[in-house]
Amino acid sequence: MPHAIKKASKKAGLSPGTLVYIGEKRTAKIKIDILGYDESDFVESTLASVSDCMPFIDQESVTWINLSGIHDVAMIETLGQQFNLHPLLLEDVVNTGQRPKMDDYEDYLFIVLKMLYLGQKHHEIEHEQMSLVLLGSRVVISFQEKEGDVFEAVRARIRKGKGRIRTKGADYLAYALIDSIVDNYFKIFEEIGEQIEELQEEVISNPRPETLQAIQGLKREMIFLRKSVWPLREVVSALVRGESELVTEDVRIFLRDVYDHTIQVVDTIETFRDMLAGMLDIYLSSLSNKMNEVMKVLTIIATIFIPMTFVAGVYGMNFKFMPELEWHWSYPLFWAVLIAIFISMLVWFKRKKWL
Repeated sequence: MPHAIKKASKKAGLSPGTLVYIGEKRTAKIKIDILGYDESDFVESTLASVSDCMPFIDQESVTWINLSGIHDVAMIETLGQQFNLHPLLLEDVVNTGQRPKMDDYEDYLFIVLKMLYLGQKHHEIEHEQMSLVLLGSRVVISFQEKEGDVFEAVRARIRKGKGRIRTKGADYLAYALIDSIVDNYFKIFEEIGEQIEELQEEVISNPRPETLQAIQGLKREMIFLRKSVWPLREVVSALVRGESELVTEDVRIFLRDVYDHTIQVVDTIETFRDMLAGMLDIYLSSLSNKMNEVMKVLTIIATIFIPMTFVAGVYGMNFKFMPELEWHWSYPLFWAVLIAIFISMLVWFKRKKWL
C-alpha cells in the first residue's frame, strides 16, 4: 500500500487530465493489434503507429483496436487526439490503480475492469487493468498493461465466424470482452477452491506455521478480489439500465446474463472469505488441542512420579534411626512399592478414561 501511495503522489499538484503513467515500470514497445470484421470477412494486422489505425475504420465493419501496454504516455495521448477522447479518460487509462467503473461521455462509453488470470509460476493470481472504450457503433478500443489476455476465444470466434459476433455491432464486441473477463474469474475460483480444500484437510490433521501463512495469503487474495469484483456489479448494472444509445436493447439481454455471473462471483468470494475465517478459527483450535494433548501427557507423567518422588525423598533423608534401611529386603521392597504405585495409577487413569 505505501508503494502504491508513493506512485500516486507523482500526480500531486498537476492539472486534471495530465497524463502520468502509474504502474509497473515497463520498457517494451506498445503493441497495436487491430481486427476488423463484418458478416462476410475479417482482417487482422499489427500496426506500427496509431495513425495507421484510421484506414481500417469505416461504417461497414466493426474495428477492434487493442493496445498491449500503456506506459508510453505520448502514444496514448496521440491515440486520444486521433479519436477525440477526453483527457480525463486518458488519465484514467494510464493510472492502473483505478477501481472498476463506467463513464458515459455521450459519444462513447469508458469502462475499467480488472483482468485476472493464473500465472505460470506456482499458479499465482496475476492481475492487470483493462480499459475499454466503446466508440460509436463500430469501434472498440481496449487498453491493457502488457501483452497477453483472456480474449483468445473471442478472437477465434471472429476469425472462424462462429456465433453471432460477426453479425453484431461494437456493443456486442464490448459485451464479449467483458464476458470473457468475468468467465475467467470462475477459473480463478476453481483454483482457489482446490487450495482451500487442501488447507482444510491440513488444518485439521497437521496444522503448521506454513498453514497459517497460506491461510493469510488466501485472505489477502480474497480482499483484493473483492475490491476488484464488487464494483464490477455496478458497472454491468449501469450498462444494463443505462440510457446510452451505444448499447442496443438486444445486447442488454446478454449483459443481464453477465450481471448474473457477477452476482455469482461476489457470492463465491463471500463464501470463500467465510471459509477462510472459519479455517483460521479451526487452526487456532487445533493448535490449542494439540497443546492440550501435550500438557495432558506431561501432567500424567508428573502425577505418576509425584508419589514415587515422595517415597524416594522420605528414604533419602539422613536420619540415623530408620529401621527399614538396615533390613535385608528393603531395596527390593522399595522398587516393588514404586512399581505398584505406577501400575495402580495407570489403572486408575484408564478407568477415568484419561488415557
